[in-house]
Amino acid sequence: MNSVDDAAAPAPLAITPAASPRLMSLDALRGFDMFWIMGGENIIKALAELTGWSAAVWASQQLVHVKWDGFVFYDLIFPLFLFMAGVAMPFSLTRRREQGADRKQLVLQVVRRGLILVMLGIIYNNGLFQKSLAETRFPSVLGRIGLASMFAGLIVLHTRLRGQIVWFAGLLLVYWAAMMLIPVPGFGAGNLTQEGSLAGYVDRHLIPGRLYLGNHDPEGLFSTIPAIATALLGVFAGTLLRSDRPGLTGFRKGLLLAAGGLASLAVGTLWGEVFPINKNLWTSSFALIAGGWSLLLLALFYVVIDVWNFKRWAFPFVVIGVNSILIYMSEKFIDFDFTANFLIGGLIQPLGPQVQKLWLAITIVAIEWGFLYFLYRKRVFLKV
Repeated sequence: MNSVDDAAAPAPLAITPAASPRLMSLDALRGFDMFWIMGGENIIKALAELTGWSAAVWASQQLVHVKWDGFVFYDLIFPLFLFMAGVAMPFSLTRRREQGADRKQLVLQVVRRGLILVMLGIIYNNGLFQKSLAETRFPSVLGRIGLASMFAGLIVLHTRLRGQIVWFAGLLLVYWAAMMLIPVPGFGAGNLTQEGSLAGYVDRHLIPGRLYLGNHDPEGLFSTIPAIATALLGVFAGTLLRSDRPGLTGFRKGLLLAAGGLASLAVGTLWGEVFPINKNLWTSSFALIAGGWSLLLLALFYVVIDVWNFKRWAFPFVVIGVNSILIYMSEKFIDFDFTANFLIGGLIQPLGPQVQKLWLAITIVAIEWGFLYFLYRKRVFLKV
């Protein structure tokens, strides 16, 4: 691979052709992230209720979103997915370039993927043709990932690395300035409440159907602006991981990722004093805090799995990670709870309700993982 700095980049894409093996660490981290959504959180919560262990209670408290300002582990789940979409981008775009795709084809690929994710998000929220327009919720987690990664991809395809950094900083600063300086009718400027924020005001006037919180949607259009920066931060990490600059070993790449994560946490914490850390508004400080933790987790997984070659422990997460969209969508259409109750409901009936809850939570995750393992063995993957 060639260096990815401006001088070496042959085109604004800012990534250069090179054969790159799939990062097992990225699949494992994606699976680790998805594990909590597919039921890992319920295992921890049931364990905390049953045992009262302080560690389990603390962990269960980290698996509930903060109501407004603040940050816990569960607030990282969503932005970590978006960050990883950015990490994968230099690899996927380069692979397509090696296959002969030109920039126009790459643009179409990026836009197509983004729009497909938006449509999948609408289906996830509303089903197929089940709701009227007024009852339909258009914003979604998948839609946010689709739009933010799409715009990040377009930036990557049309700018060099230096330009991408300018876009990253500019998006966060412009969003901060807009949220703090543009007045909202009836509330004024700088109002960061659910009712009075500029993000909610813009979304109420632009998005048809219903918003998740009635007067606000955490996956709305306006707050997609800083989410693009979240995806770009992932792009920077992926660009670093692809680099073969002399002396830049895998371990040093991990150290640079970790250093970037600590810097992002520091800046985000300071920024949070004037622009509160808030997932619902995806504030610039939140983007940096979530990005900082994402960089640290990627550094850890990358060094342990891809550099030190400790891989066996990560296989269960890889099975989830390579089909994360499929299991996310399938939970809307497959009743895993019913299957778990059918299999073990009678066996756990004599046990107390808290023990039953724990065993059901474990069984549901086991069934979902078994379903994914079957698909993994058959080489069946849902790719967008």
